[in-house]
Amino acid sequence: MKPLLPSLKEVWSRLSRLDVICSALVVIGLLGEVLRLSGGIFSFVEYLAVLAGLYLLFRLIGSWRNRLLWSLRNRLIVAYLFIAVVPILSIVILVVLAAGVLYSQLGAYLLYEDIHGRVELVADIAHHIAIAHETLPPQITESESELVLAAESHAVHDRELPGLEISFSNDLLLLQKVAGEGKDSFAGLIQEPSKEGESLSLISLRTIPERKEPRVVVLRVPIAELRHKPGVNDQLVPSEFLNTIAPDLGVIQLNLMEKYEGTARPGVLYTSGETQYRVAGRIVASNRTLQPPLFWFDSPVNVVSRLDSAFVAKDGAVDPARPLLAVSNARPSRLNARIFTSLGELRSSYVILFVLVGIVFLLIEAVAWTTGIVLTRRITRAVSDLYGATQFVQGGDFSHRIKVERMDQLGALGESFNQMIGSIGTLIEEQNKRQRLENEISIAREVQNQLFPSTLPSVPGVEIEAICKAARSVSGDYYDFIQLSPTHVAIAIADISGKGISAALLMASLQAALRSQALTEGSESISTADLVARLNKHLVHNTGDDRFATFFIAVYDSSTRTLRYTNAGHLPSFLICNGSSHLLDKGGMVLGVLDDYLYEQGVLQVAPDSLLIGYSDGLVEPENVYGEEFGITRLKEAAIRVQSAKPLMVAESLMAAAEEWAGTPEQADDMTVIVTRLR
Repeated sequence: MKPLLPSLKEVWSRLSRLDVICSALVVIGLLGEVLRLSGGIFSFVEYLAVLAGLYLLFRLIGSWRNRLLWSLRNRLIVAYLFIAVVPILSIVILVVLAAGVLYSQLGAYLLYEDIHGRVELVADIAHHIAIAHETLPPQITESESELVLAAESHAVHDRELPGLEISFSNDLLLLQKVAGEGKDSFAGLIQEPSKEGESLSLISLRTIPERKEPRVVVLRVPIAELRHKPGVNDQLVPSEFLNTIAPDLGVIQLNLMEKYEGTARPGVLYTSGETQYRVAGRIVASNRTLQPPLFWFDSPVNVVSRLDSAFVAKDGAVDPARPLLAVSNARPSRLNARIFTSLGELRSSYVILFVLVGIVFLLIEAVAWTTGIVLTRRITRAVSDLYGATQFVQGGDFSHRIKVERMDQLGALGESFNQMIGSIGTLIEEQNKRQRLENEISIAREVQNQLFPSTLPSVPGVEIEAICKAARSVSGDYYDFIQLSPTHVAIAIADISGKGISAALLMASLQAALRSQALTEGSESISTADLVARLNKHLVHNTGDDRFATFFIAVYDSSTRTLRYTNAGHLPSFLICNGSSHLLDKGGMVLGVLDDYLYEQGVLQVAPDSLLIGYSDGLVEPENVYGEEFGITRLKEAAIRVQSAKPLMVAESLMAAAEEWAGTPEQADDMTVIVTRLR
């Protein structure tokens, strides 16, 4: 865990100017709320503080999200939540909501059907009483028959219709109001004035046929009576009837409605058609309670059912379809018992099948969760191992390897990473070796540059220039100018077998041997053949059998204009004078092969203003696009064309001619040329 002060400094460094301003506004707003400052500018500041708080909350959520989702494990967890958990929770919530709706509708249906069943029952009783008058003996009077029929009905239906009242009347006014003109019966709920206030009843009205005077049988089951008491709220007194309906439901409450005229406090409004109603009174059934739950998630559901009732006002006005809301609650377990009672012999099979499917679903979900967790751990562990390995590599440790446990794609990725690290380690080691080699080559190049002559000899009538272009960092060609006496100068050129450092080392050995021989007293008079023989013996004894060198040396005496030379297997140099050339090819084989080999010396008299040109094979071997070599002939022709120029210009012209013939600046071999003007 980071210390507090560095953490605060890190947070402060990430805050923008807008963040600081918003933070200050929030602090000022909180201080204003604590000090209870209000009105004027303080209200505006509080408004700005709320906006600033929302902005900071948005910023905090963004920062927290970035920190949370940085880890692959957290990203996978979030992905699994949205892919698996959220859909399942959504389905569960949808199922719970759907079950709540279905159970609520089932409870409403049970309440509605039970009340309407009682309505149909009183209608049937009234119908039977009306018809029964025709079957009684004629000697029984009308009043006696009514008493008998009422008594029989009470004896049969008092239990299911508690408080049942049966009466007979010659007044058809109520029937005509609630049923309409020409109707001979009515059955339903009715709200009408009573002696003490208003009452709600279940009523059936039916005319008795074949009577001289109109006669109506009235069956009334009281539900509740609304009584007015001065100084207190209206009091609703329920009857026993509400305790007998819908036994599967809990508490039952009937809400009596009245039209809302817009003058009183509305409360909760209920719209039916174009008319608005508000609750005028509530009837709560006594001695009804919600059943205890059978299990912990047996939560009750609310039940609302609309019933229509006929409302009769005190002034005689009738509303034939005033809504009456029946509100109740129920346990899903009781409703399930009510549903499954209709399955008969298959009830237990359906229940067992449902339970088995639920168990299988839970097992599948458990397996899916376990699989997801295991896969997540494997993926995150593999990524974590890769990340840790990169930290080792970043620290320069290329020996660290990832442990591969399974040869799946992640395992193959780890194995590829191990191979990559091994390859990188090998490449770095090779790079280090190459760097060391380049350093050695650089040192060898510096040493070789010191082997070439740094100053030109000062011999009257002699001008010397040389150019050497190495194909690699270190050249295998060698040239040297040695002043033997005030009038004698030795000019040497050699081509060492091979390239690179090995050729440079052999060149250094040859240069040391040549100078040790040439710089001794009286060396100006020594035969070039003897000098080359000594060099040959030196190379034979001090190099391997596969190492050799071509060599050409010439000694010029400016006082006598005599040129002595020996060519040991080297391409013949040539002497140009007055547009003609002479090859200097006398000598023998290359150095370093045979021990006691006898070489030949050539002697020439040099005409005034002659050019002596020595070169290596890299200058005549470049090929054009047709595979033709530049050759000695073209080299001589190019030299003759510029024979009157200065030695440096001649050397540069010969180099340019060879490169132009090849058509590319790339060299296949070292290129060396020596141009000597003999005045």
